[in-house]
Amino acid sequence: MPLFIGSHTSIAGGYYRAAEAAGKLGMQTCQIFTKNSNQWRGKAIESSDIERFDETVKAYGLTKLISHTSYLINLASPSAELWEKSIAALTDEWQRAEQLHLVGLVMHPGSATDGDEVAGLERIQEGIRRAFQAAGPRRARLLLENTAGQGTALGWKMEHLAALLDAIDRPTYLGICLDSCHAHAAGYDLAAPDGTHQLVAELEKHQLLDRIHAIHLNDSKKPAASRVDRHAHLGTGTITTEGIRRFINHPAFRDLPMYLETEKGFDADGRDWDAINMEFARQLYAD
Repeated sequence: MPLFIGSHTSIAGGYYRAAEAAGKLGMQTCQIFTKNSNQWRGKAIESSDIERFDETVKAYGLTKLISHTSYLINLASPSAELWEKSIAALTDEWQRAEQLHLVGLVMHPGSATDGDEVAGLERIQEGIRRAFQAAGPRRARLLLENTAGQGTALGWKMEHLAALLDAIDRPTYLGICLDSCHAHAAGYDLAAPDGTHQLVAELEKHQLLDRIHAIHLNDSKKPAASRVDRHAHLGTGTITTEGIRRFINHPAFRDLPMYLETEKGFDADGRDWDAINMEFARQLYAD
């Protein structure tokens, strides 16, 4: 089977534009924002938006489309006001993902800004429960993303993710999105010959392998264990070409959909960076 890959594409000009951009580049899928990522709420999605989006997705044969939630959401916050706003925002985004017939939405677990890791995890658990009850999802799975561990962010330890999944126990509607850059920056040195194997062993230890439903495929500008989240184009960062090769070809990840979140734009020759990264990954996968 060929590498199943897409990227995060822009909804500027309409949701269908994101699917169109992915399709024109020869991708099989894409990730989108369902609203402005710097706002708490977005305007209502019109039926005409959904219809045109669905038509474009079908025209290009795209599947397994997902969204990424707003970075404003912080279910680990000790602030009651921010916590409540985060629950409402997650509920809204979950419903929007359902409207657009997406299979999942990715969310960073949150930051315990008071330094209380245990309490932060408990707040995330309760926040997700409340959002789930309010959103009533039937299709879209909430995917908790591992983080680089910057600042007070939770989710950089696999036991954090395991604790959240175990406590909520909604296997049909909850899972994981594994980010290669974040894992590397958190301390799982993917540039090392056995780095991917050690990461997989950690995932197995916490019974998380079967809960991964998406991969964010990114190189890292910062070194392993830096705890700094900075994405790089594939093969140009500290994970290295060989590290990326080992990661995407590992049996644990080979059949999972992968989504690029690398910098947009064009290289000196005018080539689209999404196309460059996608082709780079496909060549490594074919090897």
